[in-house]
Amino acid sequence: MARGTQHRKRRPAANARVAAQTAPAPKTKRVKHESWEDQLFFARLRGHAKWVFVFLAFVFALSFVVFGVGSGSTGITDAMQSLFTRSSGGTSLSSLQNKAKKDPKSAAAWRALATKLEADQKIDRAATALERYTKLKPKDEGAIQELAGLYIRRASDYYNVYALARYQQDLVAPTSPFRPSSTSSIGKALGNSNPILDDQNTDISSRVNAALTKLEAFNSKSEDAYKSLVKLAPSNATYQLQLGQVADNLGDKKTAIAAYKAFLKLAPNDTLAPRAKAALKQLQSAPSATTTTGG
Repeated sequence: MARGTQHRKRRPAANARVAAQTAPAPKTKRVKHESWEDQLFFARLRGHAKWVFVFLAFVFALSFVVFGVGSGSTGITDAMQSLFTRSSGGTSLSSLQNKAKKDPKSAAAWRALATKLEADQKIDRAATALERYTKLKPKDEGAIQELAGLYIRRASDYYNVYALARYQQDLVAPTSPFRPSSTSSIGKALGNSNPILDDQNTDISSRVNAALTKLEAFNSKSEDAYKSLVKLAPSNATYQLQLGQVADNLGDKKTAIAAYKAFLKLAPNDTLAPRAKAALKQLQSAPSATTTTGG
């Protein structure tokens, strides 16, 4: 199967381990681990268990019926979003867009637009607006961390798509039990091929590669965001751990090792220190050929 990007050396891990939100003070305080740990879907899919994919398929089917996902119709989600929009009030999206367009150098305009787009669940557009803001305000740590969170959210969305497509791909693969045996009369007649399943396999392979490309792109963007945060606050243990985990998931061995070491030096007694030590040991023992460069 073709890779979504050439630079990647390994299949995306289902265990993109997540980090805490604040660094601990030595002995007296521990890092407060906030909900950022729950933003990644990868950790909950560790082991590539097939029942997880079956569950994803069920969720996909349920969302199609109940919420109208992929049907082009306006389902319950649209109705709830419209209700939220009507009740939230405030400045309209079009007004904020016009302000940013008229004054593209106004950081406040892009910040307000990004906030509105996030509230409207327009995550890709919100990330774009926040990118514009962080270029104007490159030292705003909170905004950069928020942007990294948006990238991670989209990465986990595309991992869901990738995981489901991979499961579907297994169902129509040449070794699928749904294909007739090559020794059966039907198998012999078809010449060990099935035009219907072959066409579906081609289509699903395209979706797998497209999802993988998006997944890697958003992971790479999140790595860049955490690199920026580490430059702004090199003594922040949380940023170091988050960078290490994202880089590890991307296969950026050099960056991951350096970040894990920095985290362990800054917060050796943190509750996530054992996990970081294990990840560091695994990276250091892995062959150098698996190393890729980060974005």
